[in-house]
Amino acid sequence: MTSKTAGERVARARKRRGWTQRQLADALGYSVSWVSQAERGAIPLDRFSVLDRVADVLGVEMVELTGQPYRHGTPDLDSGHNGIPALRLALQRALMPTYRDPARAPRTLAELRTEVTAAEDLRQAANFTALGGIMPALVDDVSAALGAAEGPTHDELAALFVRVCHIARVTADLTGHHDLAWTAVELEVRTAETLGAPAPLAAASWDLCGVWLHAGGDALRSARSAAIDGIDRLEEHVGKDAELSALWGALHLRAAVTSSRLWAEDDVRTHLAEAARVAPASGNTWQTQFNASNVALHALETAVELGQPNDALGLSDRVPVDAISSTERRTHYWTCRARSLAMVHQDDAALDALLTAERLAPAHVHNRPMARQLVMDLLHRGKRSAPPVRQLARRMGLTT
Repeated sequence: MTSKTAGERVARARKRRGWTQRQLADALGYSVSWVSQAERGAIPLDRFSVLDRVADVLGVEMVELTGQPYRHGTPDLDSGHNGIPALRLALQRALMPTYRDPARAPRTLAELRTEVTAAEDLRQAANFTALGGIMPALVDDVSAALGAAEGPTHDELAALFVRVCHIARVTADLTGHHDLAWTAVELEVRTAETLGAPAPLAAASWDLCGVWLHAGGDALRSARSAAIDGIDRLEEHVGKDAELSALWGALHLRAAVTSSRLWAEDDVRTHLAEAARVAPASGNTWQTQFNASNVALHALETAVELGQPNDALGLSDRVPVDAISSTERRTHYWTCRARSLAMVHQDDAALDALLTAERLAPAHVHNRPMARQLVMDLLHRGKRSAPPVRQLARRMGLTT
């Protein structure tokens, strides 16, 4: 048995709306033939920019077309899903300002600093299974400490809680639980606003863009507005403050990705150029991984979303992969390269690139919609008999 494809999900959403293939084609500005082939898998729906447009036209959420979240049959590949119910409850408790658990012993500020840093390392390693085991308690502990703190200690704990909410947001988004990511970012924005300092506010704006990017469809316009607003608020600090300049650059990268998914190629180039202008050789300000190698990776990603695979392949050769310190980012590089190779029908090379990504962070790859779509496309294009493709599809839960 094979998992339902994105095309089949599009057909289901179209029929529920009561539309013919002609009506969907007219609304998209595509041909009836394109819609027919996309729905039966003859044309791959291998770009978020295309799915965004379809979701927007059909009035559905992106997750209806991607099928997220994806659950897996073994704990080592379940990528943090088992921890989601407890994380959801912890974030809900954090929303209640008067909630306190008297059974929990208070943690010291030093202990919390250490634990948040360890969680950030797991986040960059894309180890969401391990994060699922520690994040609920970390949310509870930092939230409780923040509620009881005063003065400078309160501000330091508030900054820590912004960082905790970021990790919760990424965990939720990258496992496909986008409603939970919204809860995390709501807490993050609220906490950053109590501080009033530009850095945590910009970091929260960066995460807000991330939530809307994962939501896709009409939410992309909100993501673009949030990125541009954050850029404008930081403009006066560029070149004067390294931390704020990095956040300004990171928001330009958010705007570049959003623009690529809105098919605004000129805006993509403008935002990438601005980010490159201030990018340090290395750095990870507020977990944004803003640095020169990540700017190069964003150039690759946006070329893929704009449907320019040859440009993407040229850009991928210029990404200094060995300089990328984040496993999550390196995995994203190999996934983007695999997608661009598949677009020009270099299927064996695409499979090799995707297997490289899987070796780096298997559970992360298995939960990425476009990675899963790529494997479905390889199966559809006659690679079904190739053992590596069949085995990867089984590991992803796409076939039995």
